[in-house]
Amino acid sequence: MNRKSVLILLLFVLFIIEGTIIPWLIPYSWQTRLFPHLVFVVIMYFSIFENRHTGLVLGIIFGLLHDIVFYGAIIGSYSFAMGFTGYLVGVPSRSRPMPLPMVLIVIILGSLLLDSTLFGIYSLFELTHQPYSWAFVNHIIPNLFVQFVFALAIYVPLRRQLEIITKRRSPEQKS
Repeated sequence: MNRKSVLILLLFVLFIIEGTIIPWLIPYSWQTRLFPHLVFVVIMYFSIFENRHTGLVLGIIFGLLHDIVFYGAIIGSYSFAMGFTGYLVGVPSRSRPMPLPMVLIVIILGSLLLDSTLFGIYSLFELTHQPYSWAFVNHIIPNLFVQFVFALAIYVPLRRQLEIITKRRSPEQKS
């Protein structure tokens, strides 16, 4: 198997871990507030280090999986939000490679954009009646913290693998 297939398999494993193991690790009082998107962090790495179009496609596919498996109120909200954010996160990295602090800032902003977009969609369709300030303090900030720690933990091994994949391809294929 090539490295890209292994990394896609990693996304599926993280998707399964998000639904099975993570709820056991989260304290009971936080289970209605904390929904870490580990798959999305890896999608953002794909978008930053490989290609923004890959981030878009992976965001749409895994967002649709999230919609179907976890959050069935509206089909397509996670798909749209993950795809859109995955694409936008990859735009700044087109010109040159980014250092670790910049990558982590982009991941924090991407996570903030994902959760804010989802809140906006849910507010638009009246699935939530809480103000944004309440959602920001009770949901978005804890999710940002968990996703930041996860992004920091997987930075080195995932970046090495993605750089190996990117170096193998010719410049025409990188677009």
